[in-house]
Amino acid sequence: MFSRTLKPIASVASQNGVKNFSTSSQKNFKVVVAGAAGGIGQPLGLLLKQNALITRLALYDIAPVTPGVAADLSHMDTAAKVSGHKGPEQLDDAIKGADLVVIPAGVPRKPGMTRDDLFNVNASIVRDLAVCIAKNAPKAIVAIITNPVNSMVPIASEVLKKAGVYDPKRVLGVTTLDVVRAAAFIGEINGVDPQSVSIPVIGGHSGVTIIPLLSQSKPAVKLSDQGKIEALTKRIQEAGTEVVKAKAGGGSATLSMAYAGARLAGAVLRGLKGESNVVECAYIKSDLTEAAYFANPVVLGKNGVEKNLGYGNLNDYEKQLLKDAIPELLKNIKTGEDFAKK
Repeated sequence: MFSRTLKPIASVASQNGVKNFSTSSQKNFKVVVAGAAGGIGQPLGLLLKQNALITRLALYDIAPVTPGVAADLSHMDTAAKVSGHKGPEQLDDAIKGADLVVIPAGVPRKPGMTRDDLFNVNASIVRDLAVCIAKNAPKAIVAIITNPVNSMVPIASEVLKKAGVYDPKRVLGVTTLDVVRAAAFIGEINGVDPQSVSIPVIGGHSGVTIIPLLSQSKPAVKLSDQGKIEALTKRIQEAGTEVVKAKAGGGSATLSMAYAGARLAGAVLRGLKGESNVVECAYIKSDLTEAAYFANPVVLGKNGVEKNLGYGNLNDYEKQLLKDAIPELLKNIKTGEDFAKK
């Protein structure tokens, strides 16, 4: 069911290098990174500058270094034209005409901080960006990285509804990092290239809401002991905390998140271009469960989410994980919706 059709970004970078550009079958897109000067935004910009489908890369942030980040990336010998936009007064120009807006903007998680602690600051940022998108690029695909994703996607959705431009197919929460981590850990366990691993991760993007469907992994996970399966599940769920602790107060997952964000962005653009069978997991408006938003594999196409692939058959352990996740998801979603309705 879950087909990993997107080539890893590292190979995309070389394959889509300047020597290999072809304009015959590609459509050119404007992509905006909102929060482009931060720990995720800078490496995300670096990776997106290498994507041959992007002809305009607009970098937005409130940080003084933003024009410098744009100047730095503009020296790369790839086709995308880079522009830097600093501060609220330049936000409209950054967003105008965008095909895809990727939002890593916000404050990072620090040791001892939960995703809920981030909420008020990041919620205001996402709300304001959504207002601008509604005005300047109402047809853009919006890919939200900002945590807590489980609440931020409902916030953006409610803002776009208020503006009369909401299309549920065009608002995605980026949960790709959970998929990337699961594949990395399974590759290590199985002794195989992690890029050969296909593993759906469903639910949401925090703690117990992250549900890796290890029973559907291809190749199968070489773990038969239930205790080890539960330990691997827990590691995937808590992988963000693993990075926060390892950085000892120096930040959260930025490089792996940028990689995952670039992978999802690339998949969105390939879908917009008209490529068939582009499948990724994403957190979207959904009626699969009690939760109004839910992550699972989807087909990406010319209008964003083309088809929801659901999550297939779960084993008893995964059914319990889903049951445990739903109350938390419902709470997170309500928090986002309530904020947006203030």
